Amino acid sequence: MPADLAPLIAATTQWLTRAFPAGGGPLTAALAEAQARQAVTVATWLRYPTDLDAALVVLTGPGGSARLDDVTGGHGRPADMAWRSWVDEVVASWAAHLLTAPDAAKEAVKALEETEHGVTGPAEFRRLTAPSAHDLAATALLRHPDLLEPITRLHHADLLDRLRLGPARAC
Repeated sequence: MPADLAPLIAATTQWLTRAFPAGGGPLTAALAEAQARQAVTVATWLRYPTDLDAALVVLTGPGGSARLDDVTGGHGRPADMAWRSWVDEVVASWAAHLLTAPDAAKEAVKALEETEHGVTGPAEFRRLTAPSAHDLAATALLRHPDLLEPITRLHHADLLDRLRLGPARAC
């Protein structure tokens, strides 16, 4: 893929894991980050299904975390502004929904087959679609539907349209 979406994925993952942190030690934090990264990756690939879509967001920038920060009541330090500018609000909203709705996560992974991202199979997103008991324990906040509802509500209809229409037709 010509456009590198890694900065967007990394920043949005970091925003989610900071806004809804894992309790416990480093292993718990790593499990939560892996799940958030998988959800953000799926959401990113659905939002930017073609090479052209990806190139355009890299060129223009995703918009930043300002509205998400307002919704959650959290605001970053001035030193955080560089990475926060790469947070994609729509991707964060979609990822939050995928983390709280297992059936939607499975549908979203299935919908990736229609994109240009070359998914190798459902095992690539196993922690998102079939989390273990350890995965679920690590993400008590990150998968809590009531806590994430203000975020999921922001772009819920767009995600449902994307899943219903397929990525190529929903743009």
